[in-house]
Amino acid sequence: MDSKEFKQFVIEKMEDLKARDIIEIDVSGKSTVTDTMLICSGNSKRHVASIAQNVVYETKQAGHPALSIEGQSEGEWVLVDLGDVIVHVMQDEVRDFYQLEKLWS
Repeated sequence: MDSKEFKQFVIEKMEDLKARDIIEIDVSGKSTVTDTMLICSGNSKRHVASIAQNVVYETKQAGHPALSIEGQSEGEWVLVDLGDVIVHVMQDEVRDFYQLEKLWS
C-alpha cells in the first residue's frame, strides 16, 4: 500500500465510526516528523477514543501498526502516530481551542 492508498485507508477507518469534519493537511515541507496530518472530530470522549481505537486496530491488521498513541484515556484529544500520517481525533471544544488547521495551514 503506497502512502496515498494508506492515507485513504486511514480516512475510511475514521469514517467507519462516523468521524466528523475530517481535514487533511500536507505538512511534508513544514514538519520533519510526518508528511500528513488528519484531523477529525468526535461527539464525546467515548466517541473520540473509539475512532482512534478503530484506526489503531485496522492499521495494525493491515500491517501498519501505530508507533504511538497519546491521550486515549482522557478521550478529549487522541493522537495516533502512524509514521507518514498522524491522526488527531478531537472533541469540538478542544479542536476549536487549539485550531491545528490554522497552525499548520
